[in-house]
Amino acid sequence: MTRIAAVHGVLPPHRHTQRAVTDMVARTCLPAGADRRVLDRIHENARVRTRNMVLPLERYGELDGFGAANDVFIGAAVDLGGQAVRGALRAAGLRPADVDLLMFTSVTGVAAPSIDARLVGRLGLRPDVKRLPVFGLGCVAGAAGVARLHDYLLGRPGQVAVLLSVELCSLTFQRGDPTPANLVATALFGDGAAAVVAVGGEHRASADGPEVIDTRSRLYPDTERVMGWDIRSSGFKVVLDPAVPDVVRRYLADDVRGFLAEHGMKPKDIAHWVCHPGGPKVLEAVSDVLELPEGALDVTWRSLADVGNLSSSSVLHVLRDTMRQRRPEPGTPGLLMAMGPGFCCELVLLRW
Repeated sequence: MTRIAAVHGVLPPHRHTQRAVTDMVARTCLPAGADRRVLDRIHENARVRTRNMVLPLERYGELDGFGAANDVFIGAAVDLGGQAVRGALRAAGLRPADVDLLMFTSVTGVAAPSIDARLVGRLGLRPDVKRLPVFGLGCVAGAAGVARLHDYLLGRPGQVAVLLSVELCSLTFQRGDPTPANLVATALFGDGAAAVVAVGGEHRASADGPEVIDTRSRLYPDTERVMGWDIRSSGFKVVLDPAVPDVVRRYLADDVRGFLAEHGMKPKDIAHWVCHPGGPKVLEAVSDVLELPEGALDVTWRSLADVGNLSSSSVLHVLRDTMRQRRPEPGTPGLLMAMGPGFCCELVLLRW
């Protein structure tokens, strides 16, 4: 089986309280003299205490259009991505030259050559490394990326595959946009990166992380406008329907139960829930429909409070924290899951 050898998360240097971010959003997104009580309530209810961002708060008002924000994305994504991959390889006891596949995912900026291509020489990867840049999966891409590494390594069990996620969500906040969707996005999303090193079942590396047992993808009908981007000259304008928790309540339980049943399991058999921190209402919906015991999503709630929603990087930070904080017992099962634009869900069954 594919085994996760290491997970390394990285945050940009500028750390801000939620209150400081709220004040910045009031200055840049609301009309002059506007009543900010709705904004304050949205930010308070997000249950985010602090976030790391790629820029000092005063710089966000200076970003003029998509081009300026995307230039910042490219430079910072290369820096943070390099840190994440180096840290993950070091933790796995592997060298850059050992990597056979580098998958890169982001939904908060674009680059050609892609970020993974810019990192090959910088990190010392082999010139024949396979690269796969992925755009558009959004929050689900951390879980989907782990699943696709598994697919690859099933066919090449002696190889090493790396998933890199870099999400600089703060660069997508829309100036002068007081719509509820933009205000919710500014309340929840932060910046960060993460890298996962996975090895095939025949690889010599010792790996203390979990095995990937199986994966499941599910795309839900008639949900294309539930979550995503509208691309404008100002950049990525968020599409975020208030019905997201309702979609979770409608579909997730059947998907999870059906997937686990194929392995003779039920939700109560899962010892470790590695869940993307989509926001308070989403997490409450997940807990309700799966009838999770108290504390099952504690690691996820803590990640949301400490760093916010990092889009595709978030579930990888939760996976890292689960490995560090929970120290799962060998043989115990876990379920890694995330949801994102499509609207879709990705499930990854793990065993420590």
